[in-house]
Amino acid sequence: MKVLLLEDEKSIRDFVRINLKREGYEVIEAGTGEEALDLADQQSDIVIAILDVMLPGIDGFEVCGQLRKKYPRLGIIMLTAKSQELDKVMGLEFGADDYVSKPFSPAELLARVKALHRRLTPIPEAEDKNEINIAPFTLLLDERKLTRAEQEIDLTPKEFAIIKLLAENANKAISRDEILTAVWGQFFVGDLKIVDVNIRRIRQKIEDDPAHPAFLETVWGYGYLWRKDVPDERH
Repeated sequence: MKVLLLEDEKSIRDFVRINLKREGYEVIEAGTGEEALDLADQQSDIVIAILDVMLPGIDGFEVCGQLRKKYPRLGIIMLTAKSQELDKVMGLEFGADDYVSKPFSPAELLARVKALHRRLTPIPEAEDKNEINIAPFTLLLDERKLTRAEQEIDLTPKEFAIIKLLAENANKAISRDEILTAVWGQFFVGDLKIVDVNIRRIRQKIEDDPAHPAFLETVWGYGYLWRKDVPDERH
């Protein structure tokens, strides 16, 4: 698997590259945001991008936003300052799937990369069930796509995983803790804001009126619920 690593500090970049290569990943390195965007255009088979926030020139948020727009299925992990809570939320708003706070251990970063890679891996065609119908949407599991009236809705890997979890439990409330554990892993050390930000992004993509969601409902003080079989009133 090919990983794009954007980090302007050479010592950190070397440290991360060595540990990724030990796990068998091919690493494409960039020291600036501009360089990272150029490499992404040249290397079409990059699967995951690891992006530092603080950079010379355009910052990691801008790089994240541009990559997400051009490559909606690319996995993106942001490297944020531990003390900057706003960095974490902004990274998610720009389309990141996950974040790791500096300073971090190699084991933590590798665990996040592996977990995201699993989310990106297509489900084998031999599986009995390769789609979930949650009218008016269809979730294509083997292709990791969501469609409405045969039109694809672009989702990040984490957004797809959230919808899949809720669709498999349609009309049942799922707690934010359950979503966090199922989608980000049992040992994720972040907070529940990451769930709320992703839910907000999903609503912007699937709801006719995101302020008054018909499909993805909030269960106040608990979590979220996918309301199944809501009539599609679009004309």
